[in-house]
Amino acid sequence: MTQESIKINVTVLADKQKVWDYYTQPEHITKWNFADPSWHCPTATNDLNVGGQYVARMEAKDGSFGFDFEAVYTDIRQGDGFTYEFGGRQATVEFKETNLQTEVTITFDPETENPIELQRNGWQAILNNFKKYTETN
Repeated sequence: MTQESIKINVTVLADKQKVWDYYTQPEHITKWNFADPSWHCPTATNDLNVGGQYVARMEAKDGSFGFDFEAVYTDIRQGDGFTYEFGGRQATVEFKETNLQTEVTITFDPETENPIELQRNGWQAILNNFKKYTETN
């Protein structure tokens, strides 16, 4: 049985080009890509092309645990959104600008090991970090 996709979003007080750049450029990804302040993202690479790979290292700051989040792009709509596949699942990220604000919507396939609410909350926390970083830099 396939679980229904999870959808999260946030509205960023910035134009779409800035939001796109901060979401896709490794020098920015490392500043916001973690769900909790006890974690960080020390490295990221991003080949933003169909077939290109995205890799973000996510680690506990105390060194107790870490993993590489790896994905391969299957669709790129420059400036508007993209879809990538990771571990047999997929996620789509969309950017829509209205009045110098940009709504970022992520729709992703859940995994089966953790409760849906935990997954939603974790991805939403990362997206909230992205919003805060983008609006203050």
